[in-house]
Amino acid sequence: MLITAAIRNLALLVTVNLKANSRRNQWLNHRMSKAKIIKRLSWYYPTERFCAFIFSGILLWVFLWFPLSNVVLLLYGLFVVTIILFQGQHYLMLKLYRLTNKPFEQGKNLKLFRRAKNLNSILICAMPLIFALQLYLSGWIINAENYIIWAVTANIFGVLEHINYYHRQLSIDNLADVEYVLRNKKLKVASLSKDLRDNEI
Repeated sequence: MLITAAIRNLALLVTVNLKANSRRNQWLNHRMSKAKIIKRLSWYYPTERFCAFIFSGILLWVFLWFPLSNVVLLLYGLFVVTIILFQGQHYLMLKLYRLTNKPFEQGKNLKLFRRAKNLNSILICAMPLIFALQLYLSGWIINAENYIIWAVTANIFGVLEHINYYHRQLSIDNLADVEYVLRNKKLKVASLSKDLRDNEI
């Protein structure tokens, strides 16, 4: 009886220790994961902001240096990309604020992103009309002078940026993202999309 009781108590003690170690490991992994995310966002959101300003500069340069009738579609695509990049860098900044416990107005920013999503959708739906306008201004001729390849590329890039932030995560730039895609055979739901669904950044 004593031996049985001792074995039972020993087994119970081992089980408790294993559970405690498991919880401790989960807590440590969470802390490490959070630290990695903070480190990543600390350089990722300034990089996204830098890209937004770069595209702003390209937009201004094209507007000032090229005949407007030749670059309407290109300007439109650059404009769409630029505003979505500014939305993206703002969201990444807020995520960093959330992880580092910096205060921000969550309700106001959620409303901002919902309006931005609707605006993006309108701008994307207007792309075929802008394409038709470009063809009309070019005499229904596609040639090197209207930079059609660059223009179409810029517009497609704008659509992909919108999808990347508001629908599915297209940017796969770390091992965890690769493993998720290989394991689930699909892209992740975009973080901003989940935050808008859950009404919390």
